[in-house]
Amino acid sequence: MEQKTAPTQYEVKVQYNNSILNYAIDHSDQLTDIQKELIQFTKENIERHIMLTQAEQCSFFKLLIQVLNAKKTIDIGVFTGLSSLTAALAMGDEGRVVACDVSTEYTQHALKFWAKAGVDHKINLKIQPASKTLQELIDQGEENTYDFVFIDADKTGYDTYYELSLKLIRKGGIIAIDNVLQHGRVADPNANVEPNLVAIRALNDKILADKRVTKSLLPIADGITLITKIN
Repeated sequence: MEQKTAPTQYEVKVQYNNSILNYAIDHSDQLTDIQKELIQFTKENIERHIMLTQAEQCSFFKLLIQVLNAKKTIDIGVFTGLSSLTAALAMGDEGRVVACDVSTEYTQHALKFWAKAGVDHKINLKIQPASKTLQELIDQGEENTYDFVFIDADKTGYDTYYELSLKLIRKGGIIAIDNVLQHGRVADPNANVEPNLVAIRALNDKILADKRVTKSLLPIADGITLITKIN
């Protein structure tokens, strides 16, 4: 009788804490003064500041965007503008960011910080459902032309954003999907099942089985999946 091989169990090499996190951030490219100011403003004035992109993500995305020599990026989920600002700062003057959000409550602050950083001419803010913006880009003939897409918006919409982004990203470009670990709940069989968790678990399983892409789920911040299109 054929014996089944037990799944490999991996172990954490480092037990992360705030000291290690800050050491890692301190030994990466530093945030600009305007990025730090945006973060401070958001933490002091916005109740839902937990939605901010993390500092370690900013330096990571900067590296990815520059390795890609990106000229065209999409930011799905703007909030107060840190991820769009990071992308705009990482690119040359010819770089462009399509920033997708449905809220003017938060993006009004983003506009001010982008202008203060001198990158507002690089960022095209679209206040409407991201799925509509992405479809409009496809209809305008921009399939296979984007270098980098960051998805960090409503979790139940992730599957739609993923499929539309796959059409827009060029071969060799990168889609980065945030919050794919859901604070560890994806791996907890006893976690309270709610729509966001259901959506993320389903998307993680879908991407794992997706033969169209190469993928890697990284335990950075709340989990980031990086995806490149094979064809």
